[in-house]
Amino acid sequence: MERVRAECYGKSLIQQGRTANEDAFVIIREPVLVAAVADGAGNAEQAARKALRIFELWVRRATTEEIPIPTTWVSWAKKLDSALLGGCESTFLAVAVIEDRLTGVSVGDSRAYLLPFEGGLHFLTTAPQKARLGSGNVQPFPFNVRLQSRDVVLLMTDGAWTPLSPYLIERAVRGVMLQHFSEVPVAVLTAAGKTGRWDDMTVVAMRLVGA
Repeated sequence: MERVRAECYGKSLIQQGRTANEDAFVIIREPVLVAAVADGAGNAEQAARKALRIFELWVRRATTEEIPIPTTWVSWAKKLDSALLGGCESTFLAVAVIEDRLTGVSVGDSRAYLLPFEGGLHFLTTAPQKARLGSGNVQPFPFNVRLQSRDVVLLMTDGAWTPLSPYLIERAVRGVMLQHFSEVPVAVLTAAGKTGRWDDMTVVAMRLVGA
């Protein structure tokens, strides 16, 4: 099996007219590459950040044998649901890359997309789920897929994906692929905000590259 490494960058923009961002994201590079986005509901900046702080602690304590297992991610999502119970709610979308596998879990309406090098944007997450972390009723959706070198994975909160069709998302990514990869989240957010930023919007982009 070809060994690959991954690069990852993220960017978040605040809704126009507001001073607090209810979205949050985290990128963890050791012991394996992990990325996550969260979108708080209502006056919930703290909820998204709290969920990701707890999640990061668990990831750093986990073994490299535990991280690829889908049931680990389902367990983390359910524990986060309990941790936020009684307060503000949040979506949660997280993935890890180990060798050529992408493992992750989704709660709420943030979305993960896979853009293969040869083209054609694919959904990795299901249709938006109503239950969020803190509701006490989450139904985590785990996923595990094989990746090829130069495949791109996008994690997007609803403020970023709602204004864009899959075609527009792919066009934004392809338009900057010859630039530094950190320009990918910027390009997608620029496309999403062309008619204004009506919500907080966050994009995290990952790409596999040859070892």
